[in-house]
Amino acid sequence: MVDIDDAAAGWDAIAAALNQLYPGVEPKHYGTLLKWMLGGPDPLDGISIYPRADHWHFVSYGMSELYSKESDNADESGWGFEFTFRVARTAAESDPPIWAANFLQNLGRYVFSSGNPFAPGHHLDLNGPISLAQADTSIRAIAFAEDPELGAIDTPHGRLRFLQVVGLTLDEYSAMERWDTGRLLAAMAPSLPLLVTDLARGSLTDQPAVAAAIEQGARREGSSTGSLFVQEAGWRTGKGGWARRKTTTVTFGANGAERIGRVLQARLPFGRGLLLQAQDSSVAFRPGEHLMITDVGDELLEIQTPAAVLLELAHVLQPVAGTYQLASAPELVIQITKSQIRDQDGAIVAEIG
Repeated sequence: MVDIDDAAAGWDAIAAALNQLYPGVEPKHYGTLLKWMLGGPDPLDGISIYPRADHWHFVSYGMSELYSKESDNADESGWGFEFTFRVARTAAESDPPIWAANFLQNLGRYVFSSGNPFAPGHHLDLNGPISLAQADTSIRAIAFAEDPELGAIDTPHGRLRFLQVVGLTLDEYSAMERWDTGRLLAAMAPSLPLLVTDLARGSLTDQPAVAAAIEQGARREGSSTGSLFVQEAGWRTGKGGWARRKTTTVTFGANGAERIGRVLQARLPFGRGLLLQAQDSSVAFRPGEHLMITDVGDELLEIQTPAAVLLELAHVLQPVAGTYQLASAPELVIQITKSQIRDQDGAIVAEIG
């Protein structure tokens, strides 16, 4: 453990790690006027931003325990990480982009409000451009990786990891779900030094070497995405068909349907299940030789899915609203409902299905 004994020992430990990487460099620092613990809107007490030749390096203060040890987990400080974010910089830029600091505050707000921390390998569809000020950018999703220069450190309040946000195009995000976050970022690294987020770049999946790595990796290893958060994942039971047999109707939103089918095909043939989590309910697909539908309680439905059913599921899981009874499993009905896409202010900007 680092031996720092003062009122802001966690803060000082982070600052010491940054001083090693940036000796003698004074960062631009944005502090929070009213702290989250006192009822303020921003969970991060501060963000330091270091200028590099080709990018800005943002580092947060506030996801870990900066002042005192409050959590019961002695091994980790707070949520166990601090955010970092590297955003491309032009030679003419003397001030860092404020949108990036606001974006980190939004990520912190999500963690504090939901109780769901991020970790390396996690990824997130932003349902729009990462910066509303540059709505034409192709960067519309993010992944998380350990910061390649800062790594992890010990503090008096436990260990923390510097967790870097990496901007992605939707093509890259789709490939990541079919394969693996770390392996895809490694394949992209030669064209993405230090995993810098550049709002002006296009998709790296167009590069032959990256495209080949994705196809070979996904075919060989399958997907490491064990769960997806979706807008809708519900079910109901009833009777239908000429024999009036018991049926289970599983409902997904059109916006996530194709994505669900794609990841199912990259998971189940490799002996791995997929958990689909909505706000109030979840549906889990498991590989198996025979169809078995089980309501296991706690708002969870489990479907053991043989290969023939998976093949038909992949066909019907498309962004087209409708009700589809599976020929390979008459007791299973898939319903696709229309999805509404909302912007950050809650206004409906598109309807899918």
